[in-house]
Amino acid sequence: MQKTETTNLVWFRNDLRVQDNVVLNKTCKNGSRVIGVYCFDPKHCAIDKFGFKKTEKYRARFLLETIIDLKENLDKLNIDLLIYNASPEDIIPNLVEDFNVGNIYLQKEWTQEEIETENAVKSKLQNVNFKSIYNQFLYHPDDINFEVSNTPQVFTVFRKKLEKYIAIREEVKIEKLPSSNRIENNTSIPSLSDLGFQDFKTNAHSAFPFKGGETEALRRLKDYFFTTKKLGFYKKTRNGLIGVDYSSKFSPWLANGSISATTIYWNVKQFEKELFKNQSTYWLIFELIWRDYFKYISMKHGNQIFRLEGILKKDYEWSSHQKLIQKWINGETSSDFVNANMIELKETGWMSNRGRQNVASYFAKELELDWRIGAAYFESLLIDYDVHSNYGNWMYVAGVGNDPRDRKFNVQLQAERYDTNGKFRKLWLQPSLF
Repeated sequence: MQKTETTNLVWFRNDLRVQDNVVLNKTCKNGSRVIGVYCFDPKHCAIDKFGFKKTEKYRARFLLETIIDLKENLDKLNIDLLIYNASPEDIIPNLVEDFNVGNIYLQKEWTQEEIETENAVKSKLQNVNFKSIYNQFLYHPDDINFEVSNTPQVFTVFRKKLEKYIAIREEVKIEKLPSSNRIENNTSIPSLSDLGFQDFKTNAHSAFPFKGGETEALRRLKDYFFTTKKLGFYKKTRNGLIGVDYSSKFSPWLANGSISATTIYWNVKQFEKELFKNQSTYWLIFELIWRDYFKYISMKHGNQIFRLEGILKKDYEWSSHQKLIQKWINGETSSDFVNANMIELKETGWMSNRGRQNVASYFAKELELDWRIGAAYFESLLIDYDVHSNYGNWMYVAGVGNDPRDRKFNVQLQAERYDTNGKFRKLWLQPSLF
């Protein structure tokens, strides 16, 4: 390639899709050559301060599947994705030199680790424009009717300020680039073992048996909405515990950006137009607004969401009793409902929303353990780990976040209500019976 030709580099992170990718759209409109890069950053598999590997095997495999799919989808657009098993700060400066990169386009992030990595890359570069673009919201930050610093402390207030007054943006499309955009790409996608994991089979009882990637996400959307029409029953089934269809299961694809909230929103609207509209169709959008809310809370409060006292700066008595923590992790507590959920998580990398609220409340309110340890364990294991939702929800349940009522779940009553016949508990505590 001619050294004088300027290149635009798309640095993919948690926006691993082609459809409705504003970052990719703006890059392709620039007029110069476009290439993409994804780095499997070793820091993401490091051991955190609580002793957990930051990314365990479930999310690692899901991510690998996502990158394989992203590369294939970009190939169809004549865009090459360069893939490295190395830190971005060690790779991107070399790409800037080799391909005469003038602009680096990336999804705007604001949490600590992402900013530190960005700054590490920037510190090694000169004369390169970084173009950070919001690309993960339903309600775009440029469209909302209040300053981020004035994000309401209560979700209901936030929702009511937005849902009847702010329009959702249309999806953006990506046009295929000419074949002359292609480069010689000698990079390869690492294997699971390259990332430090042994291959494994998906548990037969997993409520999330799906693969990673945009193609699978769109297939799931079509099936859940238009083939089975399960969307129409979402509000009634969303507190379920067993099976693939009690909820939409979109969260893992949303978490790494292989589907956008906007795409889901407009498909809900299409469903309502073509089929029917009810409380369930609204409730899926309601959950997308919750997702946005935790993103705005993390923008407003910054690193305070990672601190023990939370955004309310409450001074509770917390402990880090290792034996209690391990009993919780291993499903050996005095609550069989908590135990079943924790074993499901350990065996599959998945847990229902109902389960998460109960095990987190039990950890923080019953065992009175440092809630950040529970949040870090979720970060390690959950396929759908999203920094804003994870820490937002843990603060909420621990009483240091956005719940004005500071509730404690009665896990026994919850089990009786949501697992009346004990089928879920038997499934994970006595799996040989199934």
